[in-house]
Amino acid sequence: MKLRQILLATAILLAPGYALAAESVTMVPPPALDQTAVTGPETIVLAGGCFWGVQGVYQHMKGVTSAVSGYSGGKKETASYEIVSGGDTGHAEAVEVTFDRGAVSLGKILQVYFSVVHNPTELNRQGPDSGTQYRSAIFTTNAEQEKIAKAYIAQLDKAKAYSDPIVTKVSSLEKFYPAEDYHQDYATIHPSQPYIAYYDIPKIENLSKLFPQDYRDKPVLVSEAKASN
Repeated sequence: MKLRQILLATAILLAPGYALAAESVTMVPPPALDQTAVTGPETIVLAGGCFWGVQGVYQHMKGVTSAVSGYSGGKKETASYEIVSGGDTGHAEAVEVTFDRGAVSLGKILQVYFSVVHNPTELNRQGPDSGTQYRSAIFTTNAEQEKIAKAYIAQLDKAKAYSDPIVTKVSSLEKFYPAEDYHQDYATIHPSQPYIAYYDIPKIENLSKLFPQDYRDKPVLVSEAKASN
């Protein structure tokens, strides 16, 4: 989130008569095609706008053991916030989601992604953020993930789950680069920051309302994982 956008969010919050608006949400059906019943850890990288909110949602999801903000789609030398913010690196702000297949399936991870994380019909933007770095993208780590994700997008488009076609791109993950430390756990550390309060806290609240069986109040944090290592 660039400084000018933070200031914009601040101005909205301080405007006379302002009232917090709930994040728009579209509850979509689960995927018809999902993983086989196999346990063990698995990782997928998801991009859906500013990574603060994406990370915040998955940190509150049962079965997720790690959610790390970072960059995917570009080269190592351009994987820094200041450079990625320019919009021409090929990177997307993304979150590396590691989950226990014995506790949650990829299908549920994707259902949450398409229901509450972001609007998958917006091309190269989410909320006040615009540019290719805020695109909707799924970076898969194996062939099964790619098959399930593409089939799910086709399923949702066929069912006209949204008024517009889904623009989410699915591709194989080449490399994920963790973001700077100050971006990690941002929604938890700064819940009253105007951008977080207006755009991201509602996403987490929608997770608790639409998927109460998958929601956990205590998030799994990057800082706590580092402290335990």
